[in-house]
Amino acid sequence: MTATSAVTEPVARMRKPATMAQALNRALSDAMAEDPLVHVLGEDVGTLGGVFRITDGLAEQFGQERCTDTPLAEAGILGTAVGMAMYGLRPVVEMQFDSFAYPALEQLISHVSRMRNRTRGAMPLPVTMRVPYGGGIGGVEHHSDSSEAYYFATPGLHVLAPATVADAYGLLRAAVASDDPVVFLEPKRLYWSKADWAPEAPEPVAPIGQAAVRRRGRSATLITYGPSVPVCLEAAEAGRAEGWDLEVLDLRSLVPFDDDTVCASVRETGRAVIVHESMGFGGPGGEIAARVTERCFHHLEAPVLRVAGFDIPYPPPHLERYYLPSVDRILDTVARLQWESEWVSGTQRQERS
Repeated sequence: MTATSAVTEPVARMRKPATMAQALNRALSDAMAEDPLVHVLGEDVGTLGGVFRITDGLAEQFGQERCTDTPLAEAGILGTAVGMAMYGLRPVVEMQFDSFAYPALEQLISHVSRMRNRTRGAMPLPVTMRVPYGGGIGGVEHHSDSSEAYYFATPGLHVLAPATVADAYGLLRAAVASDDPVVFLEPKRLYWSKADWAPEAPEPVAPIGQAAVRRRGRSATLITYGPSVPVCLEAAEAGRAEGWDLEVLDLRSLVPFDDDTVCASVRETGRAVIVHESMGFGGPGGEIAARVTERCFHHLEAPVLRVAGFDIPYPPPHLERYYLPSVDRILDTVARLQWESEWVSGTQRQERS
């Protein structure tokens, strides 16, 4: 038996089904146990354990001084976290729902994102702001926004969006340990997604700023993140019936952005579709499309296309299925990728090496 197999075999035996919510809870628990400077604060994070139970048990384990219930005042919560970080703590703030975070944008934009720059690097601001975001759970108004565009467009922030159980743990641990402020977007509809995972020996994941190819393919690249990753994987499987072999690339990190991995994929496939729940006009897909076009122009066989939420306020629950990117919408967009260019004089072009 090799040394590697000797290590991985016990870990494999420790694996058991776990949800993303459980992985996030374990990440917070482990971070607080390892570093007494880590404090959790937010609405109902203590006694209740959070609306989605992500902070369940933390107050009992570490005391209410380190897992603190706050008033319903998002600007005050984040402003308090700014002061905590300036005095050397590592606050982890929970915004109960995506749209609830909007009152805190002034603190985030004016102070959290700028403090390190304002002090010429002398004062890092290790604040992690956790935001349950996105649709797919039938939430009413102010409970289902895809608000990543606001954070994506604010210099000075790291913006992360896990899509797997392993990434939920690994990226949150990296966020809490980072000296840069992090907006950590948690896809609500994936909280109860499951995977085999070893909580006592979590598998290492790629660092902040590195994308991951979730499915290899040759026909086109689906560029996505967060809640749209499983939808793209489903679309890739369905696309086989149409003769398409679709690659699925999970960004994981919106900021910093992994140009190298994204462009390597698009240069190989020659086509790209960007998929996200946020609005199309002014959404992250426009910036991603521009970056891909600038860097891959001579490799593209068709324009970079997008599948996004519509340019309207998030709809009521009974209409959200029309608003969210779906397998059908993704495949309809893939069909528009000028596939006629694959045929020259009646013969199919040579496959890419």
